[in-house]
Amino acid sequence: MNKTTIEKRTFGKLPDGTEAALYVLENKNGAKAKVTTYGAILTEFLIPNKEGKLANVVLGFDSLEAYLKCKAFFGATVGRTANRIAAGKFQLEGKNYQVETNDDRGNSLHGGFKGFDKRIWEANTEVNDNSSTVIFKRHSEHLEEGFPGTLTVEVSYRLADDNTLTIGYRATSDQTTIVNLTNHSYFNLDGAGAGDILDHELKIAANSYTPVDDNLIPTGAFTDVSGTPFDFRKAKTIGKHIKEMPEHLGGFDHNFVLMSKEEAGGVQIHASSPRSGRQLKVNTTQPGLQLYCGNFLDGIDVGNGGAYFRYHGFCLETQHFPDSINQPSFPSVVLKKGETYSHQTVFDFSP
Repeated sequence: MNKTTIEKRTFGKLPDGTEAALYVLENKNGAKAKVTTYGAILTEFLIPNKEGKLANVVLGFDSLEAYLKCKAFFGATVGRTANRIAAGKFQLEGKNYQVETNDDRGNSLHGGFKGFDKRIWEANTEVNDNSSTVIFKRHSEHLEEGFPGTLTVEVSYRLADDNTLTIGYRATSDQTTIVNLTNHSYFNLDGAGAGDILDHELKIAANSYTPVDDNLIPTGAFTDVSGTPFDFRKAKTIGKHIKEMPEHLGGFDHNFVLMSKEEAGGVQIHASSPRSGRQLKVNTTQPGLQLYCGNFLDGIDVGNGGAYFRYHGFCLETQHFPDSINQPSFPSVVLKKGETYSHQTVFDFSP
């Protein structure tokens, strides 16, 4: 392999007969990213280790049917608003809105019962000398899952020859709305199904995090990470303090207030595995990072790496903070008519 390519395949059909396509992006090193028009999902990401051996480092499935049954958001583009909205309620320009409440605590989670991860997207492709890109697009109609405004959304996946995967987000609306998009990939740098990620080392450039109540809604406070299990400013294993999390969480499921790339000295998030030697560096224009460690995976989902159990993957959900629309001190998720929502996150892999 000595050039970048994109291959389009059939991925399956929805119950109504709508077809989903799979796009395989490959760079000159043989790294591959597979994305589907169903949910704009990243289904696989094959990256070499220091010996050049490829492994799929994200949890996912080989069939559309498996995604239709799964509730774990593997690799999904989530929206219209990622994370939680307390009781699914918010006020915008003096008007009250009630969106779908789809989690077991009565909150809106990742866009509702049929969020962006459960929709078919249009797709276009671009290939140049050193990268290949798939651009997904859809129109989210006014009051879809209860959210106001018709939102035009684009999500792009760009695989470059330096083994970086850049996910870009862009959206406009015909009236004031809220939007907060992210990718929900579960990473395992040893390979999907290769065991747990508790020995992975993680570093997060964040001086504070946003604590949550028993319903997993932020209290509105910003808490210093110093002297707490949430201090990842120096690299440590994910498993070092994970058992200190409350029992109802089962592990990390918290939002970190990220330093900027400049404040962080060039890398905001760094993960590595001592077994495979793979490293992942992440930079984003988003203000927050939701770290989730697959606390509720129970083996019922069997994917392209076998059965997925607790701690078999960790999510780095770069986004605005949970319940931002109801928290005046948090960065705003409001998008007004005439404005453009635009963010990107770069996943940089190296052996």
